[in-house]
Amino acid sequence: MQHLLRISWIPLLIALFVNPGHAADPSPQKPASLDIEFTARCDQTTQRYVLLLPERFSPEKPHSLLIALHGHGSDRWQFVKDPRGECRAARDIARKYNLIYVSPDYRARTSWMGPQAEADLQQIIEDLKSKYQIDQVFLCGGSMGGSSSLTFAALHPELIDGVAAMNPTANHLEYNNFQPAIQASFGGTKQQIPEEFKKRSAEYWPEKLTMPLSISVGGKDTSVPPDSARRLINILKQLNREVLLIDRPHEGHKTSYDDSRAILEFIIQQAKSKKEKPAQ
Repeated sequence: MQHLLRISWIPLLIALFVNPGHAADPSPQKPASLDIEFTARCDQTTQRYVLLLPERFSPEKPHSLLIALHGHGSDRWQFVKDPRGECRAARDIARKYNLIYVSPDYRARTSWMGPQAEADLQQIIEDLKSKYQIDQVFLCGGSMGGSSSLTFAALHPELIDGVAAMNPTANHLEYNNFQPAIQASFGGTKQQIPEEFKKRSAEYWPEKLTMPLSISVGGKDTSVPPDSARRLINILKQLNREVLLIDRPHEGHKTSYDDSRAILEFIIQQAKSKKEKPAQ
């Protein structure tokens, strides 16, 4: 009798699993990355960026935006897929704060934020603001991407609410590595167009960096030496800016996951406080 009762439950159990009216709610899916293609207004070329909408995205509500700029030799997928600490931290911060997350090519592997990359990023921000309710815009990146974040923020402070730069240079006039790529991007050598190299060196324009800004450097970094970034932070401190420097004297050209999260947390929290602070 007990055997027959157990068998009689089998059709009911099957029905419970098969019938969608009784099925358990599926676990939320990770947002899919969208590979966006657009025509650059500055030269009509086809360019790309990756877009990830947050899990709790709502088109009726404002969302802040985190733009992540890849390093030299990489492309738009680095900050979307790479397991290294800088990239994982940016993705995790985007998830934590329900941010729209964007990783552009900005002229791909060796751009160093020259005029065309600058125009592309302006266009991307403009297009995203026309499509979504964008609250604040944060910019981050590592190495070339960190340098480019500082450059873009100094050129367009009105577009950026916070910058987190990992292992950047803030002075292109003194920086000597990767010169063929930088010259191709900027349009000439330091000797030929010094004004362009100065224009793209954040250290020369501290008064424009009014947003919260954080930098991580390694004392043994020979790929992108830390001195100009240290000087920039010191100048900004004298101007009473909201800044954070994480300086690891024994590290090289990298930023750990924890340090990357710390500098990203800093700019987001400072920007939030700045926004909520009543006008004087």
